[in-house]
Amino acid sequence: MSRIRSLVTGGAGFLGSHLCERLLDDGHEVICVDNFFTGRRANVSHLLNNPRFEVLRHDVTFPLYVEVDHIYNLACPASPVHYQHDPVQTTKTSVHGAINMLGLAKRLGAKILQASTSEVYGDPEIHPQPESYWGKVNPIGPRSCYDEGKRCAETLFFDYYRQHRTRIKVVRIFNTYGPRMLPDDGRVVSNFIVQALTGQPITIYGDGSQTRSFCYVDDLIEGMVRAMNTPDEFTGPVNLGNADEYSMIGLAQEIIRLTGGKAEIIFKPLPVDDPRQRQPDVSLAKDILGWQSGTSLENGLNKTIEYFSKVLVATP
Repeated sequence: MSRIRSLVTGGAGFLGSHLCERLLDDGHEVICVDNFFTGRRANVSHLLNNPRFEVLRHDVTFPLYVEVDHIYNLACPASPVHYQHDPVQTTKTSVHGAINMLGLAKRLGAKILQASTSEVYGDPEIHPQPESYWGKVNPIGPRSCYDEGKRCAETLFFDYYRQHRTRIKVVRIFNTYGPRMLPDDGRVVSNFIVQALTGQPITIYGDGSQTRSFCYVDDLIEGMVRAMNTPDEFTGPVNLGNADEYSMIGLAQEIIRLTGGKAEIIFKPLPVDDPRQRQPDVSLAKDILGWQSGTSLENGLNKTIEYFSKVLVATP
């Protein structure tokens, strides 16, 4: 049996680098594509000596011509700080990137997985959120470049499926954390850990009662790989995330405890369109993929804190 050749767009990013590592461990040949806007070469430097791994500097808003069997489309800034930096480019990455990768999959007959997001649900009126929920999204707000870009990408995936029988998979990723997150990416886990480790006050936006569900990166990657390996009849979308729900103030208190610090907590106004609740209904992932997040928040945070402790020491 010939070896599977996999393309990972956004492959030098937080999730992408872990996925490249996992696919290599599974025996794949891996092409990592990244424009290095938020991806970092350091995330994949330990893979460069592997003869089955190669890196291409490329922006997915332009067509790419390679020969592969599987395409994992992860390319897009995923934190508000980064995707709001250039909102037009964020939308182009989601939409043009999807078109280009779907065109490649159509030409090759390859399977293609779209890394979508829980942001497609917006500020949800249904809790927890099942895949059947259409969402409540502001199409003209400061977050819409990401939210609506990902929603449009899902539209394109299912239109290619219906029109061209392209072999698609769509996963909706809920908050994920772990090593290789950027210290300045503005996401809540990295923010709280960096603030706690550097002796800064921990900043909570709003009153701290808003909730999220936090999935450790290794669990998330396992879910993505399982989704890609399902029969062609299963397209998704399927939620991937931890079913446990935590308030922001509860998360802050847990990180303060685990870092052994005495950081104070300060409160600032809630950003525009920030969701009040976010929790996945993972029934479909359990039924179809046999998957659920198994890493406890304490264990995952300890691994992430250990990573950031080393990164912050190494940063001038």
